[in-house]
Amino acid sequence: MRHLSELPRLGVGISCEFGGGPRGQGLDALALRDALPGCVHFLEVGADLARGLDENMLRWAAEGLPTTYHFLDLNLAERQDMDPAWLRGTLQQLRALDAAWICGDAGYWHLGRRERGHELLLPPILSPAAAEEMVAAIASLQQAVGLIVLPENPPAAAFVGPLHLLDFFGRVVAQADCGLLLDAAHLAVYQLQQGLDPRTGLDDFPMDRIVEMHVAGGTVRDHRGLMWVEDDHGPQPLPETWAIVEHVLEHAPNLKAVVYECEHNLATEVAPLFSALNEAFPLEAP
Repeated sequence: MRHLSELPRLGVGISCEFGGGPRGQGLDALALRDALPGCVHFLEVGADLARGLDENMLRWAAEGLPTTYHFLDLNLAERQDMDPAWLRGTLQQLRALDAAWICGDAGYWHLGRRERGHELLLPPILSPAAAEEMVAAIASLQQAVGLIVLPENPPAAAFVGPLHLLDFFGRVVAQADCGLLLDAAHLAVYQLQQGLDPRTGLDDFPMDRIVEMHVAGGTVRDHRGLMWVEDDHGPQPLPETWAIVEHVLEHAPNLKAVVYECEHNLATEVAPLFSALNEAFPLEAP
């Protein structure tokens, strides 16, 4: 298995999920690539076994363009969820895409049986014991698929556990000897919930473990005086998200990929930020 520093630099990409094309122009990655020349370099395929891979995903892969695989149906917080049937099906999809690595929100995608309609995406408990369980799950998955696994800090309106989010994932990636998919928007929401500066904890985090970063817009909501952030993947990130993005771009030596999660927007709405991200993180390293 490759060392993190040996992984390919993919540049700036876009994410997608099954059947996304009809919902919006931005979800047809090849069309967006044509509309924004030089801005979209890879596709992060969000997939599960129940739906498989759709036409847009397969068209992109057929062009020989780079992909990564983002699972939407694995509880990375518990190793027993990685059953043989899931591994067989996921390996088939990984090979069909020739994915550079596998990643996904590290928590609970379902309760009970793995079936369509059960997805809820809950975060892990931020405790040392939960970190150890996730380490075991990641180690098992890396060995089974032969690819680097990048756990992603998931979105949530609330977290429980004694550890700071970055302390939890710092333990996980160090002990599992894997990389991290840092979702800057999700981290910004967590820091806002905690009343902290958006960069809190990054100075003590092993920044060389960050391989991929997600950037996305969010909307601040207020419900009877309770502030929360909707992770709606709008075209404009929050200022707190940008503060995290700038820090990571400057301090993460093994950063290989930046995904702009903008799949529900039009090309005209996302073009400015795609250009800015490519200027800050060019495909060819300076």
